[in-house]
Amino acid sequence: MMPAPFSVAGQRVLVVGAARSGVAAALLLARRGALVTLTDARASLAVADADALQAASVTLDLGAHSETLFTSADLVVTSPGVPPTLPPLVAARAAGVPIIGELELAARWVRGRVIAITGTKGKSTTTALVGRMLEASGFHVLTGGNIGVPLSAQVEDSTPDTLHVVETSSFQLEATDTFHPWIAAVLNVSADHLDRHGTFEAYWHAKARITARQDGGDWLVLNADSDTSLQMANVSRAQVVRYGQQAAEGTSVFVRDGAIRHRTQDGTESVLVPLHAVQIPGAHQRGNVVAACTIAHLAGASPAGMQRGLEGFHGLPHVMEPAGAVQGVRFINDSKATNVDAAARSIESFDAVVAIVGGVFKGGDLRDLAVPLARHGRGVVAIGQARPQVRAALADTVPVDEADTLADAVMLAWRRARPDGIVLLAPACASFDMFRDYADRGEQFREEVARLASAAAGTE
Repeated sequence: MMPAPFSVAGQRVLVVGAARSGVAAALLLARRGALVTLTDARASLAVADADALQAASVTLDLGAHSETLFTSADLVVTSPGVPPTLPPLVAARAAGVPIIGELELAARWVRGRVIAITGTKGKSTTTALVGRMLEASGFHVLTGGNIGVPLSAQVEDSTPDTLHVVETSSFQLEATDTFHPWIAAVLNVSADHLDRHGTFEAYWHAKARITARQDGGDWLVLNADSDTSLQMANVSRAQVVRYGQQAAEGTSVFVRDGAIRHRTQDGTESVLVPLHAVQIPGAHQRGNVVAACTIAHLAGASPAGMQRGLEGFHGLPHVMEPAGAVQGVRFINDSKATNVDAAARSIESFDAVVAIVGGVFKGGDLRDLAVPLARHGRGVVAIGQARPQVRAALADTVPVDEADTLADAVMLAWRRARPDGIVLLAPACASFDMFRDYADRGEQFREEVARLASAAAGTE
């Protein structure tokens, strides 16, 4: 017997969090006949969002969270940034009110198949590439989730032939119940967001929700170079496909002889993509390309489509992004390296690095940056709340300067990197102490580099 279709018609639904995902969820719910209230601790919203919500008859409750709204709702839908420990959510849970996340809500209504990608690092690049490869192979593709367009904003355009390529974060996955991707990929899992999840084990299990509802007709793509990724096979019923940068036994997609290759169970090999088609720097970025090829191949992309998807792709903004040069010193914007492991991989991609590190520390061990800095670094400039932790962790390895502002950090790093080094923004931390988000941090970094270049040119 088929379960009844999910319906919210006539129900009182409270959406918590008025960022991009929350607004999309509220508008979707209103279109589906719910009586929607959107609550946020902020006192005001962007004008465009407020106008769209008002036109959809969504009630706004701003400036605080009323517990009564939570406990009297028929359903509560949370944005990814809202922690499950929020006191009104705890009260709603105790009152028996169903609570789901925005990803779970949207997934109940999409008509096409879902390709879900998660990992501590690399998931945005991999998601974008998979979408490009499948689109270039002729599929109807909608790409989004934690990157770009929320899944809730894709529902109305979803058809049975649509492939939804969805970046999924631990925050989104922990609030899922029935979420059932056709293809799920776990790129890696290293310590991150411990300020929210508490322990690495809890973080890992949140990531593992990506495969919780999969069965033998589904696929789970795992990174053979990551033990924490491979461990997902132990909690999954899906068919497992492994990829990696080496042609190890049991690895289906790998790099060898100048190409990314696919190997079938009988040992037959074929070329998916020649390496000269990869135009993004860094060994870890090449790993993301191998992951994207694996996922896209499973979904039906052609080798020609994969190569077309790579054409002109030089990476995402704020991911290993060239940000200019000043008198022989190059600047690289990797503002999206918001955890220790991502920052370490970024540092390893260059030589003569002066890294700008710091912000709101999310957990892990900053001392893990010592080894790549010892091999590749000239120094560190510490910023934000984590400055004392950065100094304590790294001052025995490389010189550590401290800066109150990003402008000062760029200047100090440039001076230490001269005459031929790299200034690398690889913060290993969240941005919210000094910036709106990682993108704001990266944009301000670009602006400061441009100011420095202008000032340096005026002194020549």
